[in-house]
Amino acid sequence: MFKMKVPAFLLAATVLKSCQAFAPASKISRADTVVHSSLDDLKDFATTTNPILNYYDPLQLGSKTFWELNSDQTVGWLRHSEIKHGRIAMFAFVGYCVQSNFHWPWHMTLAGDSYPSIDLSPEAQWDALPVSARSQIFAVIAFLEFFDENGGGGLLNHYTKGRQPGKYPSFDIFGKNIHPVANLYDPLGFNNNMSDEVKARRLACEINNGRLAMIGIFGFLAADKVPGSVPLLKSIAQQYDGQVMSPFTPEFTIWPSP
Repeated sequence: MFKMKVPAFLLAATVLKSCQAFAPASKISRADTVVHSSLDDLKDFATTTNPILNYYDPLQLGSKTFWELNSDQTVGWLRHSEIKHGRIAMFAFVGYCVQSNFHWPWHMTLAGDSYPSIDLSPEAQWDALPVSARSQIFAVIAFLEFFDENGGGGLLNHYTKGRQPGKYPSFDIFGKNIHPVANLYDPLGFNNNMSDEVKARRLACEINNGRLAMIGIFGFLAADKVPGSVPLLKSIAQQYDGQVMSPFTPEFTIWPSP
């Protein structure tokens, strides 16, 4: 049964276009790593991303300092977090649409098990995966996070210490010393000569798309979990009785039950 919630191919194109905001880390000079690292620059950039709303920070997070970080370092942490979560949300939103309609045609496990049926909601499909499969997914995510936090083995500074927020390190060191692997961004180097103006425009596009995707994916989750909570999705929501914040089992949760 075909039950596409939104045009997934359009969403995928949006993600691919918006993710072109960044050039490969090896092509960026030291001077480029300090862009928008202060509160004043953040306010200016906020106007670029949304000239109507401008800078909106009701909790005044941009004026606070976290842990032992200074103001500029805190802004760097906040900006990197937003960009990273926006990217994850874009992947999640497109993945939700695709997973509602398709799955790989081959077997999921060496034992011959098939992928969960698309008759299930994406959340229920996740629950139907073996714990070992979910663990592998989290292991890859953990590696990518570790690699980011370490600046690709020292290739880049930490994003609280001068790195442009959102810039993911290349896999050059990993590829040369451990195993060849393609970079996450522009693995074929098509955008090596991208101008600064185009980079800035695509960065703004990516951030705006990420913000919308965060709202979108949580809209899907809320509509499936709480019937009628998102009126626009009421006709296409699939009831889910599980716990979306329990990635492995009901006994293993990252969000305690009330």
